[in-house]
Amino acid sequence: MNSIFCADSTPNFLNIFDLSIAPTLLFYTYIPVIIISTFLGFYVYIKSNTLEGKLFSIITALFGLWIIDVLMLWIVAYNNIIMFSWQITPAFEVPLFIFIIYFIYVATDKEKRDIPIVLKSFFLALMTVVFLLLPTNFNIPFYNNNINTCEGILGILWGFIYIFEIVAVAWVIGLCIKRYHLSPKTEPFRKEILYLGSGMTFFMILFIGPNIIGQLTNIQLISLWDSLGMIIFLSFLVFIIVKFKTFNIKLIATQALVWGLTALIGSQFFFIKVTTNFVLNGIGFLVSIILGRYLIKSVKKEIQQREQLALLNVSLQDLLKQRESLVHLITHKVKGSFTHSKYIFDGIINGTFGEATQEIKTWAEKGLESDNMGIETVDLVLNVANMQKGIIKYDMKNVDFKEIVLQSIIDKKVSAEAKGLKLESEITDGVYNVFGDPIWLKEVVNNLIENSIKYTREGSITVGLKDGNKKILLSVKDTGVGITEEDKKNLFAEGGRGKESLKINIDSTGYGLYSVKLILEAHKGRVWVESEVGKGSTFFVELVAI
Repeated sequence: MNSIFCADSTPNFLNIFDLSIAPTLLFYTYIPVIIISTFLGFYVYIKSNTLEGKLFSIITALFGLWIIDVLMLWIVAYNNIIMFSWQITPAFEVPLFIFIIYFIYVATDKEKRDIPIVLKSFFLALMTVVFLLLPTNFNIPFYNNNINTCEGILGILWGFIYIFEIVAVAWVIGLCIKRYHLSPKTEPFRKEILYLGSGMTFFMILFIGPNIIGQLTNIQLISLWDSLGMIIFLSFLVFIIVKFKTFNIKLIATQALVWGLTALIGSQFFFIKVTTNFVLNGIGFLVSIILGRYLIKSVKKEIQQREQLALLNVSLQDLLKQRESLVHLITHKVKGSFTHSKYIFDGIINGTFGEATQEIKTWAEKGLESDNMGIETVDLVLNVANMQKGIIKYDMKNVDFKEIVLQSIIDKKVSAEAKGLKLESEITDGVYNVFGDPIWLKEVVNNLIENSIKYTREGSITVGLKDGNKKILLSVKDTGVGITEEDKKNLFAEGGRGKESLKINIDSTGYGLYSVKLILEAHKGRVWVESEVGKGSTFFVELVAI
């Protein structure tokens, strides 16, 4: 046998390789992994313009070169090529771990900032030292090409390499934990750090562990499992690409993983010799294709839905801004017009412009009443808009809610009697102290009583108040038209005007009860209604007593 070949190998493939000496596990673990990682890395490189995308591509390239180098050690028949492969292994392995650290630094930073120049200098110096030591005895001091062995003997450089790799694992874990705790608990990026850090940690541990164990036990087959860490990392990566849109490459990540795993199963056909195993593998291969297509289709659908939601969200934000601008324009311009005409009507009534006839004064009084209603409506809409944005600041303090209710009854008694309605009260003895803003709580009571007056043609309105169980319960009961079940659904929503209510009050805006709900939510209270069409309604307000 020619001395330039390993004693146990013959170059039976392309006159360079001997595939017969390679263990079957080699092809199962290395070939699908290098296909998946290289494909994904290349796609990220051409599709992503971010620093983390470029760093990920470098990691997959280095990992791919490292796998090729290891494959050379297993299947090349020539001694000189194998010796060269032994010597250049650190040229891929050390930079791989350096760029992993670099990648984690950038990927776990919300701002995606680059690492400090000092750290770059340290990494560069470390790689320079490793490259200078490649052709020395510190790397591979002796190459054994005896009959049963064709392998290099590792030098002291490898001891430092393994130490550095262990430190790199701890470095990545520590960095991820730090960035995770620095991120707000409600921030989705926090979970992205968790998934990314977990996947990378699995990859690094599975990369280092089998290599070290294989060297210590001299069982080289153990080292073949080191590439499986990349599958775990890529699985985590595909998940966060889909969930968090890392690198913004979306569907292609899932396709790469699915078809890569399918290729892994399909590759077993070349090594199966038992018919039963061939059939079982065939079934698994078909199932992986069917489920893979279903998964890709599902992910594609999810991505499309998310993109549509994102577009709708942008459109909604634009509409909200436009509505906000429109509300402020209307409230200020329209309120200004109402105020201007209000003073004109008031001047006619008071004789500011000269003596007017009684008929003109009557019409001026109607105009003044209409203007006041218009101003109240504008103020209501503006208040609701400010409540939604959280602009309104409540002057919270201890107040007697009973006094607020009694004052509202007095204020509304005249308008109730003007319609021929009785406005009564049923207030039980007790302490009715609450923590709230007296002005806005009075707005709640006034609104409910006014509503009952508007929608009651005849009969009475009864305002009730009772305390118990650390709760205060206000009720406003009327004998009005009642509310249909359909109208109840939107009664406390923005613009929630009921069909029946519009028949009674054509000026209804649908903002009154909505403002009541917003005010009570700010006071940790709630509002609801019980009603039957034709038999009246009862509105309830519950507040926390102090």
